[in-house]
Amino acid sequence: MSATAGGGSTQTGPANLAERLGIKAGMVIQELGWDNDTDHELRVAIEDALDAEMVDGDYGNVVDTVLLWWRDDDGDLVDGLVDALTDLVGGGSIWLFTPKVGRPGAVDPSDITEAAPIAGLSQTTTAAVSKEWAATRLLAPKNVG
Repeated sequence: MSATAGGGSTQTGPANLAERLGIKAGMVIQELGWDNDTDHELRVAIEDALDAEMVDGDYGNVVDTVLLWWRDDDGDLVDGLVDALTDLVGGGSIWLFTPKVGRPGAVDPSDITEAAPIAGLSQTTTAAVSKEWAATRLLAPKNVG
């Protein structure tokens, strides 16, 4: 028998989710915006898939992907996205994790649609990543830098 907390999920768990996010061992993943409300189980699954810990904003070298946890009251989304590009390798991606619609701190999807191109990013995919969080994949231009 299989039951999912919160119900309604078709994913097979956080480990499968790390794979769906394109996270593989050996990648360097920078995590920004972590706080007490982030999904701990998802973070552990990502680090397990990496076989390493994620790096923070002080890393100071290029990264393959940025995981940006963002809430409506975190400030200007364009500024947050531009800051997330600092260490991102050209052609890399930002996974923007936002609380799902109806949850505290939820970000209006239209805000993401408007902010991404202003920050120089292309929006590609949106997916539910946990009971509380959704993720939007934003691609950086290949010639960043």
